[in-house]
Amino acid sequence: MKTPNSVIEILNDLVMIHNDRITGYERALAELKHEDDDLKPLFTEYIDQSRRLKNELGNEVQTYGGSIESGTTTGGKIYRAWMDVKAIFTGHDRHTVLSNCEFGEDAAQKAYTDALKEEVPAYIAEMLLDQKDELKEAHDEIKSYRDQYV
Repeated sequence: MKTPNSVIEILNDLVMIHNDRITGYERALAELKHEDDDLKPLFTEYIDQSRRLKNELGNEVQTYGGSIESGTTTGGKIYRAWMDVKAIFTGHDRHTVLSNCEFGEDAAQKAYTDALKEEVPAYIAEMLLDQKDELKEAHDEIKSYRDQYV
């Protein structure tokens, strides 16, 4: 079994992923063209989703006596994709924006897969699996939108 500090680190890595995801979708919202306004509710939903999932992770971090990460993963080990996504939104078409969002969602899936390989208490593993499944639905929805604009 991992030490409490190891569990805190695993959870905080995922917290930072959600910080990145929130920032990525906020940037995407700001960069959307008028004709792509139909994506605003979807991106807003994913921002809210990440805030909620981050709070769940943060509650467990605090339960283990840790402090919740407020930064992003620029120095993190698992997830760097949203940094790339945020950097390339400006001036791109709908397909490109959605492709970049899908890339970020792929990275989130990988981060959760990696976290689930770690030894954590069963109830945390269950929470992470539930969150990963929820994020997979978001990934698939983004992919579906993207595939409409090939």
